[in-house]
Amino acid sequence: MRKAASEQGAPASPETPQARFGSEMRRFREKAQLSQEAVATRLGCSQTQVSRLEIAKRTPSKADAEKLDDLFGTTERQYFVGLYRNITSPGSPIWFASWADRIEPAAVVIRSWDPLLVPGLLQTPAYARFVLSQEPRISQEKVERRLQARLQRREILDKEEPPLLLVLMDVGVLRRPVGDAQVMAEQLAYLVEISERPCVSLQVVDEHCLAGFTGPFMIAEMPGGEPDVVHSDSSTVGHVTTDHALVTSVWNRYEAIRGWAYPEHVTLKMIKDVKREWT
Repeated sequence: MRKAASEQGAPASPETPQARFGSEMRRFREKAQLSQEAVATRLGCSQTQVSRLEIAKRTPSKADAEKLDDLFGTTERQYFVGLYRNITSPGSPIWFASWADRIEPAAVVIRSWDPLLVPGLLQTPAYARFVLSQEPRISQEKVERRLQARLQRREILDKEEPPLLLVLMDVGVLRRPVGDAQVMAEQLAYLVEISERPCVSLQVVDEHCLAGFTGPFMIAEMPGGEPDVVHSDSSTVGHVTTDHALVTSVWNRYEAIRGWAYPEHVTLKMIKDVKREWT
């Protein structure tokens, strides 16, 4: 298992993207042993304004983010620009933006578990639209915005060096009706297609596995010695964290679930067999 962050070195897990921007700004500054005055000089502002950025009392500009990336050597992966986009992103729910915009695109390996649905990264447009439309009182306009945000996430699999995506999902997902039979047949056909990519590993998990019933989650292994990051879902909000105890707990649960997973070639045959049931 990869390492998780120590209590001292882990970034905080603030509730808002603006607070996360400030927390990461302070973390990088302290790691570089720079004063607020030194950072203020690079940003072209006052020490007070830097302090307000770090405690989320001032909203950063895109220029602030670009200068911070230049200052801390993160321009290539646009770390602070990504955090800035989380603040202004209208597509995903605000609690999910930091994961979709910052964590997934930078991850080296993404491990995913879902006991109920095909995970978002592998959903077809029709399947995703139906899932999103089931939220109570949601407007069609918001469904389409969230659909586009979800489909944009799949672009990470088309990169020249995509992350390794290791997907576990409950075998019941293959027969759980989402939309009509055509939607399900198309979704399972896509799973067969995407599983042929060398960067994607897909395994279904035996129905007798109870370890994963607490809910879906993802684990991202990050480059450059950064701590692993976990995203876990609930019915109302998602939680993104690098907390050592929580990351370790999720890793242990992932390994317990994986022990019940069918091999990839068996999984592929099962998906093909169930697809015929939907056609």
